[in-house]
Amino acid sequence: MAVKWSGGHSCSVLCLTVSAEGLVASGAERGELALWDGGGSPVAQLRLPQAEDVTSVLFSCRRPSTLYTAHGETISVLDVRSLQEPLQRFHVNEEEINCLSVNDTDGLLAAADDSGAIKVVDLESKKVSRSLRHSNICSSVAFRPQRPQSLVSCGLDMQVMLWNLQKVRPLWSTNLQECEMEEESPQSAGQFFNPPLAHSLSVASCGNIFSCGAQDGKVRLFRVTGARFERELEFQAHSLGVSQVLFMPEGYWLLSGGNDGKVLLWDLSSNLGKQQKSPAKSLHRKKAQAAACSRKDGKLNKAASNEHPGVVPKLSIEHGEKVNWLSCAEIKGSRRVLVADQSSSVSAYPLPEP
Repeated sequence: MAVKWSGGHSCSVLCLTVSAEGLVASGAERGELALWDGGGSPVAQLRLPQAEDVTSVLFSCRRPSTLYTAHGETISVLDVRSLQEPLQRFHVNEEEINCLSVNDTDGLLAAADDSGAIKVVDLESKKVSRSLRHSNICSSVAFRPQRPQSLVSCGLDMQVMLWNLQKVRPLWSTNLQECEMEEESPQSAGQFFNPPLAHSLSVASCGNIFSCGAQDGKVRLFRVTGARFERELEFQAHSLGVSQVLFMPEGYWLLSGGNDGKVLLWDLSSNLGKQQKSPAKSLHRKKAQAAACSRKDGKLNKAASNEHPGVVPKLSIEHGEKVNWLSCAEIKGSRRVLVADQSSSVSAYPLPEP
């Protein structure tokens, strides 16, 4: 049963984040920002300038009192100990920002926007150090843990990309529609109308496994090996688009939220090898998969499929509303998944311990 956190917003909540100290921040439409204690009571509120929708909020890794907030084309840096005027503002994006990510040294901040651009800001010099690009809206970007110069991104161009900030071009990319349109499955008839537009990314704590949620309802998992990645696993998670994916802090427990109003918890540890594969083996496997994806008599060889219809959720929550954002918090010694939806409240559900 959900516990509703209310009183912090009057508009739809769009995004959530949790600090290392357990403080929850939420952003909503019309510039609304709220802070919550672990009991779900609002402790501070602020309306940001121009009342533009707050689309992403993120606590600093090293300084838990510092909150990065995206509203419109602007990033505001706030001190949650005194939630007032921003300490700093960055206006480096040309269109609305969809997602923020900060690396674990707290030196770089990435902002993905509607133009397809990812602006990477050096937080010491306060200048843009890199401009990366998708060909359509960039919906999500995430730095990889323990690799401060490496990040992954995805967008409505159906591309998933791996970047190293020493280079302007992606190290590796894949189009989620490859080997999808011809695939013989119950969904194939609707595939044209439901392409795998990529909405959300999350990187596991190991830094080598990341997940992607897409409009076709599938969750895909990739393994990074050196300067490339390969598709490790994919499964049908939701009946409508996957709006959010979130790896839990340890292991391979993954939360997904969808436009079907469901929040699902997946234990993928048995599906994902815990040992890092050698680059040679990864390359061999990639070639094998590429060969298997080639057409045979005009049809796809189904042996190539990485789909696992047997993957079942550990927990299924019928939330009932389209999920805008997911976050995970430790509250009074137990884990909760926090859900933002079209309403002005935040829902908190208990989670089993990994």
